[in-house]
Amino acid sequence: MGFSSASNMSTETWGLWKRIEAGESLTTADWRRVLLAVEVVFASDVVGSGLDWSITSGFSDTESVALLRGLQRKLPRWRGSVQFTVGENGRAAVANPERPEG
Repeated sequence: MGFSSASNMSTETWGLWKRIEAGESLTTADWRRVLLAVEVVFASDVVGSGLDWSITSGFSDTESVALLRGLQRKLPRWRGSVQFTVGENGRAAVANPERPEG
């Protein structure tokens, strides 16, 4: 998942969250960890909120899926994509800024 260990995932995730709130830039590896952590916490009933998502987050599943899909559309597709490029600095750049949002 890109975290240093399973036991450090929570600490590292909170560190990423603080950097996002502070408006700091993240590398593509950082964004990959953020996206995967959100996907796991949202969907997994084993290691995430799962069926209790709306109770723990305050967002309905419908709202959450719309937000998640919006985030997925803004980030590189980790399976390979012509929609984004990765610069030498490790930052993602939109290859096609005219790409539709949804």
